[in-house]
Formats: sequence, C-alpha cells, structure tokens
Amino acid sequence: MPEEQMVPEAPEDENRPPARPLDPVDRSILRMLQLDGRASIRSVAERVHVSRANAYARINRLVEDGVIRGFTARVDHERAGQGASAYITLKIVQNSWRAVREKLQALPGAAHIALVSGDFDVLLLVHTADNRALRELVLTRIQAMPEVLSTRTLLVFEETDLEPEP
Repeated sequence: MPEEQMVPEAPEDENRPPARPLDPVDRSILRMLQLDGRASIRSVAERVHVSRANAYARINRLVEDGVIRGFTARVDHERAGQGASAYITLKIVQNSWRAVREKLQALPGAAHIALVSGDFDVLLLVHTADNRALRELVLTRIQAMPEVLSTRTLLVFEETDLEPEP
C-alpha cells in the first residue's frame, strides 16, 4: 500500500468523546471510501476538492473519532469457498449478551452479530463451506452454549451488497 494511503487503526477506547459533526466534505470522503477503501489520499483530495494534507487530516480524524472503524475488502463468499450462508436467530438467557457475543465472535465464519429487539435476541450472519459445516456450527457449537435457549436458521439463497449512494 502506498505510504499516502496508510491511516492508523481506530483506537479501541470506548470512553472517547463523541464524534464531531460531519460536514459535506466529510460525508463525500466517507462515500468515496465506502466505494473504494483503497483510494489514495491524492485521489480523495482531488475528488472532494481539498488539499492532500486536508484530506489526510480529515480521514485521520474520522478514524480517531471512530466514524471509520477500519478498511476491508468485500468478499464473494461463494468464490472464496464459503458456499453456504445463513442468518441465525438466537434466544439467549437474560443478561448473557456479553458472554454470548464473545463466544459468537470466536466462531469460524461469523460475519455479523447484532443484539436486537423482537421475537429473538441475537441475529448472527455466518458463512460456511457448505450445509454440512453449517449444520455442525449450529448443532455442535451454537446450541451447545449454555446461554443459548433456542436458535432458528434462515438459509441465504442469494445476496446483494448495497453500494452507498453517490
């Protein structure tokens, strides 16, 4: 990665002050980076009509404020050998969210975890090699957690990642 693209990782400190308000330039930078996280500082600066130093400072501030949580690649899971995807809903023991979240984060293929309201408590997105691996994950790993009261598995037949609006 060219030096001008390098931006430090966001601090892990949850006690940091609230993020500063975003202006239209900040929002444009965010949209650009969502579309292309590998965009160089120079290209970002040119497209939002600010200097490279200004673009670099703004991106650093967005990272430091926790607005940008990191940079990643969008993966075609099927082409990457993860042909089965599912959303798994979990009902959990009251007040066990933190322990459950920690265990779910350690699962192979876990992609997204959310504490939600409604008929279930947790929504988990997983990607596995195939349905056999998915079954093993649900039956031997997730349902074996003492905090998990019940699960429901929703197979994903097709998915589309939405692009940010220009």
